[in-house]
Amino acid sequence: MKVLAIDCAASLCAACVYDAAAGLELGRSVLDLGKGHAEHLMAVIADALKTGATDYVGLGAIAVSVGPGSFTGLRVGVSTARGLALALKLPAIGVTTLEALAAEAASAFPGRAVLAALDAGREEIHAALYDEMSVLTYGPATATLAGAVTMASERSAVLAGTAATLIADAAGRTFDIGPRAATADILTYARLAAAKGQGERPKPLYLRGADAKPQAGFILSRQRP
Repeated sequence: MKVLAIDCAASLCAACVYDAAAGLELGRSVLDLGKGHAEHLMAVIADALKTGATDYVGLGAIAVSVGPGSFTGLRVGVSTARGLALALKLPAIGVTTLEALAAEAASAFPGRAVLAALDAGREEIHAALYDEMSVLTYGPATATLAGAVTMASERSAVLAGTAATLIADAAGRTFDIGPRAATADILTYARLAAAKGQGERPKPLYLRGADAKPQAGFILSRQRP
């Protein structure tokens, strides 16, 4: 089965084609955009398919990063994945950024607990804790920095994600640290999705509400004629 993986959870707009049966990446395309995922994602997908010498008809599943991450990026990635899956009559498989980061950390430090943690600002951490067998034992959830420090210290966990250094500094001790990025490599999403198989339809994982909210004080009352 060939899997098309899509990631728009952070600054990257990424896609790859993965042959799950052979365990090989066939092609990829990655742009570091910051913003503008909606304008570029379909071209990135087309480039990955071309590089992988395949087309939409040759696909068996669509994988997508579901967050936590950028509100806009997640909407773009997930809606595109679901739209393609519907049109092609294929399963769409969601993978969280935290499980992807944890998988990369577990690969670098096998047999260890992993705390995947993203700095959410406001002294909050988006976190997920995996045990020595990579089984999820906490989260994905929003934790305080102190709570993340406690989890990491009690399990002597490997840290991964943008909050890794923050947690280590707050703990005042040394931790083994895996990837420190806001998202994992696009191939990691493809591999995890292929291992999962078909599940529920993916939807963005928002662990808190959007920062931008309507300014109710500026809403004008309706005037009757």
